[in-house]
This record gives sequence, C-alpha cells and structure tokens, in this order.
Amino acid sequence: MGTGWRRGAAALALVGAIGWAAAQLPDAPVEAGEASFVPEPELARLAALGFESLLGDYYWMRAVQIVGSTEGPVGRSHQIGRLIDVVTTLDPWVDHPYRFAALWMTDDEPAVRYANALLERGIAHHPDNWLNRFHLGFNHFFYFGEADEAAAVLEPAVHLQGAPRYLGRLVARLRSDAGGGELEAAAAFLNELLRQNSDPFVQAEYEKALDEIEAERRARLLDAARREFEKRHGRDIRRVAELVQVPPPVLRRLPPEPHGFEWEIDAETGLIVSSYIGHRYQVRIDGTNRQLLERFHTRSKQPGGDS
Repeated sequence: MGTGWRRGAAALALVGAIGWAAAQLPDAPVEAGEASFVPEPELARLAALGFESLLGDYYWMRAVQIVGSTEGPVGRSHQIGRLIDVVTTLDPWVDHPYRFAALWMTDDEPAVRYANALLERGIAHHPDNWLNRFHLGFNHFFYFGEADEAAAVLEPAVHLQGAPRYLGRLVARLRSDAGGGELEAAAAFLNELLRQNSDPFVQAEYEKALDEIEAERRARLLDAARREFEKRHGRDIRRVAELVQVPPPVLRRLPPEPHGFEWEIDAETGLIVSSYIGHRYQVRIDGTNRQLLERFHTRSKQPGGDS
C-alpha cells in the first residue's frame, strides 16, 4: 500500500472527523449567516466528543481566513474573538492563537477587553511564556492607559526564560507613569533587579534607568516650581532659569542636572527635560501609534461599536 494512498486516507479521515464533530452542533440561526455564526465554546466542546483538537483546528483556520480575506479583519474583531474563544476552549494548551487574538482584536474597547480575557487564559495555561504577559501588558497600557495593571502583569515575566533585557526597565517606567509616589517604587524595583543580576550588560541598562529616574525626580521638582511661577506671575516660564532669576524667585537655585548638563524646555512637548537625556522618564508613544490609538478611541465612542 503506497505512501500517497495512506496520506490520502488520513486526510479523508481528518476531514470526516471534523465534519462529524461540526455536524453535532446546532444549525446556525437563520439571521446569522454562515460566515458569522460561531457556536458557544462550551457547546462546541461537548459536541467534539474526543475530536477537540481537530474541531479546534477547523475554527482556527476560520479565524486565519478572516484576517487573510480580501475584506480583511477591520470591523470583525468580535467574530475573531468568538472563534479564538472556541479554539482555546477546545484546546487551551494551544499557544499562538492567544496572541493572534491580541493582534487582531483591536476595533474597540470591548474587543480589546475580550482579547485580554483570552490572554489571561493563555497565561494560566502557559505560565512560563513571557509573550502572553507582554501582549496583555501592552493592551492595558496602550489602549486603556492602565500603567499599574500593565506593570503588575509584566513584572512576573522579567525573569522568565527568553524575556528581553529591557523588560525590567519597562516595568519601572510603567510604575513611574502611575504617579509621583510610584517613582520611588520604580527605583526600588530596578535596584532589586540590579542586585539580582550579574550580567554587566543588563546591569548597565538598569543603572542607566536609575540615572533617568533621578533626573525625572528633579524634573518633577522643577514642574512644581513652574506651576508656582505661573500662579505668581500669570504666565509660563520662557526659560528654566527664570525660576531663579525673575523676582521674587520661586527657587533659590535650580536642582543640578545629574550628568552636569542643563535643564531646558523641550520644543516639541513643552516639558522641562535634561539636555543630556532629552526626554522625560515615561513610556512614550510615537506619532504613528498615537494615530492608531486616536482611531481606536473614536471607534470605541461610536454607538453600537463592532458586532
């Protein structure tokens, strides 16, 4: 019996098994069309009767086909989510579908929250995989501005195998974004990472981050003095030096820039920055991603949203 015949028989058996399992599911509602109907995950699991992986592959391919179709995935986040929910209910030990959901379920707030729930399922079944935590942390920060939640999700991933060296610095920055009190927590976190790690390259990254935190701490003192200046004089400062030069001075002297450079007002952001570092200690979003974020918030405010 030839190899080709055996492969053909196996393929037929596979198709038959998927068809048989799918046939156990109830018919789609008349109003739902074939392209949009997806069964309830638990119902799909009960109907699989031992063919969970095969049936999961079938719904996984349907999700992939949506992304690769001529219409594309835009506006179909919730359909993708329902498919990935079925896939990961049938076989929760799959890996990539969790992150696939995170990448393509971005139409509106409910879609991203749905993707986050799927990522949490992925973390529960793959606790040693840092990537699911990274995607979940990204969603919390980028789409919802939830810096605390993002830091809490990412912190356990710092020491996981394969996690990039910058992850500890990212967690510290997220903590500093949460408010003034969190800047001290960010410094403590980095100092502990520095103590635990003997790799000189990693240590150099953490030491650089600690330098930036110290500069940020002093810049925030200047921010407070700037607000006081505006209250006293009815205008904003034109140069940082005005905080000590314009009578009555707000400060007797400026806090020294930690690297021996100057304090200046950034022309783009209007923030007080170190001329050595050139930016404030925070997670920054570039112009392209900021446009994507604006579109996301616009869609989320529209009545009805995605379906």
